[in-house]
Amino acid sequence: MWKKLAVGAAVLVGGALTAFLIFAPPYAERMMNPVTMPPEGWPVSDEARALHQSLTIGDLHSDALLWDRDLLRQVDRGHSDVPRLLQGNMAVQVFTTVTKSPRGQNYDHNSTDAGDNITPLFMGQLRPPRSWFSLRERALVQAEALADAAARSPDSLRIIRTRQDLQQLLADRAAGQQVLGAVLGSEGGHPLEGDPANLQVMHDAGFRLMGLTHFFDNELGGSLHGQDAAGLSDFGRQVVRQMVSKGMVIDLAHASPAMVRDVLAVPGARPIVSHTGIASHCPSPRNLSDALVAQVAQAGGLIGIGFWSDVVCGKTPADVAGAIAAAIALAGEDHVALGSDWDGSVDSPFDAAHLAALTQALIDQGLTSDQIAKVMGGNMMTYLGQILPDANG
Repeated sequence: MWKKLAVGAAVLVGGALTAFLIFAPPYAERMMNPVTMPPEGWPVSDEARALHQSLTIGDLHSDALLWDRDLLRQVDRGHSDVPRLLQGNMAVQVFTTVTKSPRGQNYDHNSTDAGDNITPLFMGQLRPPRSWFSLRERALVQAEALADAAARSPDSLRIIRTRQDLQQLLADRAAGQQVLGAVLGSEGGHPLEGDPANLQVMHDAGFRLMGLTHFFDNELGGSLHGQDAAGLSDFGRQVVRQMVSKGMVIDLAHASPAMVRDVLAVPGARPIVSHTGIASHCPSPRNLSDALVAQVAQAGGLIGIGFWSDVVCGKTPADVAGAIAAAIALAGEDHVALGSDWDGSVDSPFDAAHLAALTQALIDQGLTSDQIAKVMGGNMMTYLGQILPDANG
């Protein structure tokens, strides 16, 4: 009898655990990545839809790889997957790997030693055990997931590693092929684990963009949301110089002001701020000062405007368009891009399939067709075409 009870209890526990592993991560994703407006809440005119379809569109930041779902399959949660990105006429999407997020995460002050939210998520998702306790392996596992998706469906998804890859993708899309280019990035430099040799490991895995910090200070220097507001460390300077030489995009989205200034002083550096708002337009602690944003633009970088309410101070397409207009006024129309932060535990007024709502909002904002073409992707394509390594180099 006791043996039967024990077996029965084990079955119940196993069933409960299985149910948790199946349902908890998708539930968490659904709750943490809401779409705040229904598509019918922002009608798109025939004029806007025609303009949208004529654009070459790019976005500098999506965290969809964090959620361990098949990017090739359209789902009813979150903000993006390959089918929805193609429905929204996206040409190039930067997919970033998230590897550590401090417990109690906030925009003001986070401890490097705080507990990590990503470790239990990876365990709950049953990601490979090698990724449970190594930040480098955690980044590489997400890179492998993107590579696997591209290998399974090369007609719809390609990884962009060189400027020739980009040129070929744009040519194929101009010829009518519905294919998405993916640039692989890292949300912070902590997957390097303090070892400069790991930059080559990540480069070999396809990484072509790396943020230097995320929500906490790391071996490279200070975070905008960290404890000491430090600039680049000696290790950070070494990494930035190597990134310049390798044709990797340097992302300052979560960098401390001192780190921004230090990176701008490195010869050859043309950093970006991949997902942000404009402080004078939306006074959020998440947004860098206008002066630093302008300096990044003056150095030839890009300012990617996010879609979530914390950085644009609103939850409609018009609020995103207003932030884009403020960025153009500050940085110039040649230095503004999209930086959605889709699937990054943030809200968005629309998902990838309904990106045309933003084109409508930009028309309503008074931007010209040429300005809209630049912001929606033209500037990003020009920048990547200049920064990415040459296949023959």
